[in-house]
Amino acid sequence: MDANQLISDIKGKKLLPVYLLHGEESYSIDLVSDYIEENVLEEAQKGFDQTVLYGKDTDFSTIVNASKRYPMMSDHQVIIVKEAQNLKWKDDELLLAYLSNPMKSTVLVLAHKHSKFDKRRKIYKVAEKAGVVLESAKLYDDKIAPWITTYTKDRGWRIHPQAAAMMAEYLGNDLSKVVNELEKLMLNVPKDREISALDIEQNIGISKDFNVFELNTALAKRDIVKAFQIVDYFAANPRSNPIQVILGAMAGYFTKILKYHYLSDKSPQAVARELGVHPFFTKEYDIAARSYSRRKTFDIIAYLRDCDLKCKGLNAANVEQGDLLKELVYKILN
Repeated sequence: MDANQLISDIKGKKLLPVYLLHGEESYSIDLVSDYIEENVLEEAQKGFDQTVLYGKDTDFSTIVNASKRYPMMSDHQVIIVKEAQNLKWKDDELLLAYLSNPMKSTVLVLAHKHSKFDKRRKIYKVAEKAGVVLESAKLYDDKIAPWITTYTKDRGWRIHPQAAAMMAEYLGNDLSKVVNELEKLMLNVPKDREISALDIEQNIGISKDFNVFELNTALAKRDIVKAFQIVDYFAANPRSNPIQVILGAMAGYFTKILKYHYLSDKSPQAVARELGVHPFFTKEYDIAARSYSRRKTFDIIAYLRDCDLKCKGLNAANVEQGDLLKELVYKILN
C-alpha cells in the first residue's frame, strides 16, 4: 500500500488503530502524517482529542497512556509521534503490549523518518497486524524525472521532459525539496501551458543553457565550443554548480551510454525502458554511442573516477574545480 492509497482510505473514514510510517524518504511519511493531523478531526475537536508528541521528548509510557484515553469530543482521538526514530526502541515492551490490543477509538501514528524500521523486531509484526505499516523508500536517481512528470500531471499541469530532467539532475531524490520547487513553479506557470526549461531557470535558478544536462548533450554531439562554455560557466559559479553533483550526473549519463552499447534491441521503446529515460531522449543516446565507442566509454568512466578522486584532494592538492573539469572534458573529447 502506498501513501496515496492510505490517504484515500482515510478520506473514506477507514481509520486504523496504528500507522507505522518508516523509511529513508521522509516525503511520504510527512504526507500521511500531516494529512491525519490536519484532516481526521475538526478544528474544534483537536484541542481535546489530538496530541502531537516528539520522539526525543517523550517515552513509551507517555505514548501508551495517551493512547488508552477515550475521546472527549469525537469518535476518535489522534496521537501523532513525530521523529519516532528518536525513541528508545529497546525499551518498547509497553508499546508492544498496547499494540497487541489497541484502542479502536485511538489513531496512533508513529512517524519513523530517515531510516528503515528494524523488521526483525517483534513490534513490527504486531503493528502490521494491528494497523498498517508504510515503508517510504528513496527513489533511484533514474526514477526522479518520471516521478516529477507524474506529480505534475496529477496536479493538472504538464512539464517538458527536458525540464523534468533538469530538476532531477540538480535537486536529487529529496522529494520534499522537489515538491517545494514544483509548487513554486505551479504558482507561476499557467495550467494551460507546459512547464519549460525557461520556467525552471526563471523560478528555480537552474540555468537552462549552462547546466550539467546541457553539458552531457554537448559532449554527446562533440560540440567542443558549447562544452567548454558550460565548463567555464561552472568554473565561474562553483557554489551553485558543485563538482560532486556534476561528476555524479556525468557518471550516470556515460554509464547509460555504456549500457546502450550492449543493448540488442535499440528501438526507442526498448532504450527508454532499459535505460530508465523518457523516450524524448533516446535519440541522444544513439548519437552519443556513435560519438564514443564502447572502449572509449569505459575510458571516460575511468576519467570520471579519477577526477572524483582529484576533487577530493588525492594527487591534486589545491587544484581549482574549473581546472579539473576542463581537464576532464578535454580528455573526453580527445
